[in-house]
Amino acid sequence: MRSFIDGCRHQRVAGTRIICLPGAYDSPLDFREAGFSSAVARRGIALDLEYVDLDLQHLGDRSVLQRLRSDVVLPAREAGIACWLAGISLGGMLALDYAATYPQDLSGLCLLAPYLGNRMLTAEIRAASGLAAWEPGELAETDEERRIWRYIKTRPRDSGPIYLGFGRADRFAESHQLLAGSLPEDCVTVIEGGHEWPTWTALWENFLDSRFV
Repeated sequence: MRSFIDGCRHQRVAGTRIICLPGAYDSPLDFREAGFSSAVARRGIALDLEYVDLDLQHLGDRSVLQRLRSDVVLPAREAGIACWLAGISLGGMLALDYAATYPQDLSGLCLLAPYLGNRMLTAEIRAASGLAAWEPGELAETDEERRIWRYIKTRPRDSGPIYLGFGRADRFAESHQLLAGSLPEDCVTVIEGGHEWPTWTALWENFLDSRFV
């Protein structure tokens, strides 16, 4: 799996790394061009970013999760580096699916406007009077949408934090509100904006300030 690391302190490797997963039709370079690296550098945070080039055609067979783990996450952990996953849109869904599959690997998640499944599924959860009452049922191996909601519903209290950020005009805002209801208030940020890079960059800066500054 192709990726590249932006070391914000070039003299040495930082003890924490955020592995950034782009959305559909986005590239790893879009993170840098949107100012994600410069936001870290301006704050002087001891934090490295790794931008991953996802081959999204493999999402259905889950091989992307296995390659993300073997090629990116495990080498960092073996070097003593704490790993977060940050995902935008479809990359946010992949980050949740990774956490559901390999929860012991991660120190936390940063989800910016994540895709959280189709509207029929989120309507089903609401019809059950919310996530606490909803039952996911038996899951197929390829049903990542139900798997992520089961993870959100059942994850242990001592799991790494999930930070959620989204714009009020985001086209997935209804599902974001459903996820927000299961998180502590200080882990959720809602700002003006839609499903677009300027909104995600502002949310990223808020995440850095709230978690690392």
